[in-house]
Amino acid sequence: MQRMMKAAGLALTLAGFAAAPAMAQDLKIALIASKTGPLEAYAKQTETGFMLGLEYLTKGTMTWQGKKIRVIVKDDQLKPDLAKSLLEQAYADDKVDIAVGTTGSGGALAMLPIAAEYKKVLVVEPAVADAITGANWNRYIFRTGRNSMQDAYAGAAALPKDGVVNVAMLAQDYAFGRDGVKAVKDALAQIRPNVNVVFEEYAPQQTTDFTASAQRLFDALKDKPGKKIISIIWAGPHPLPKIADLKPERFGIELAPGGNILPVMKLYKPYPGMEGAVYYYYDFPKNPMNDWLVAEHKKRFNSPPDFFTAGGMAAASAVLTAIQRAGGSNTEKLITAMEGMAFDTPKGTMIFRKDDHQAMQPMYHFRVKKDGKDDNDLLELVQTINESEMPLPIRNKR
Repeated sequence: MQRMMKAAGLALTLAGFAAAPAMAQDLKIALIASKTGPLEAYAKQTETGFMLGLEYLTKGTMTWQGKKIRVIVKDDQLKPDLAKSLLEQAYADDKVDIAVGTTGSGGALAMLPIAAEYKKVLVVEPAVADAITGANWNRYIFRTGRNSMQDAYAGAAALPKDGVVNVAMLAQDYAFGRDGVKAVKDALAQIRPNVNVVFEEYAPQQTTDFTASAQRLFDALKDKPGKKIISIIWAGPHPLPKIADLKPERFGIELAPGGNILPVMKLYKPYPGMEGAVYYYYDFPKNPMNDWLVAEHKKRFNSPPDFFTAGGMAAASAVLTAIQRAGGSNTEKLITAMEGMAFDTPKGTMIFRKDDHQAMQPMYHFRVKKDGKDDNDLLELVQTINESEMPLPIRNKR
């Protein structure tokens, strides 16, 4: 783990780097994110975390291995066709050394063949669809973000080990939601065989009225024996308050919404004791990189870093660590360096699994606090879920 580094210089000025002329010795990185659309908050956090990661690792110099770092940020507007064309533009026209992105799984899946066509490394952050490092994977793809199966194993590990547990799933009706539910069912079968998924409800991404969905979930659970839980997999504006308003507790039903960004998890405050699993929460990891990130983020933005901020920083660390180990940005040397590579992140050390280039990483079992000291003091740590507790399958048929 790296030693604690002090912030050097003033806050990074993105505009200055974007406007700087490309030089032969520049290290050029494309960052593609869905900065327009319903996942805008995720994309902006990724960009913030990525730039902070570069600053931390270069001690504020924004140079690496003797080269000036130039980040070219592109907005795919959550449109898969645009994500694909922007990555092609980055490789063909901008001549980037490496690319990072994108926010939505649809966009990321569209980008994968472009990386193979141009024989350039793509670091996927934060899209989660299992197919990215599974059926649609190619050797140029590395993912620092977690995948649906890692979410699922973490969520399963946060459920009771003993007794009868019945779960009804609510998810969005697209790749993220359906992959997530499938992953949960697969994970439960392996590590929580006492848990039964008795119902699956898929709602359109833009749903605002959850009355009908909630009624179907309640009907599926209310007469079941044992513990009854509605598990929610959702990106964007969260349905938790609307479902809670319909009083599932009258049927003995609990809610398990899972981790999310801080503005969403503030909705959890009225439900102390509620448990789930989360990819990152600023107060959980204890290491120098996270200490710096939390301190600097609070100083600059008057708030702690969030879910996708940590992911962006992890991606920056993976990119710079890989270039250092490869002695440059030659693609074949990068792939050799990155397979099995350990790199520091705000969550601690991650390792790219050689088989499918998925970053192996811990997750966190949380409980909603009863009395947080402020709006962001929301969760207490029940346990760190280590990689060994998540037997992640290899599905890329390499």
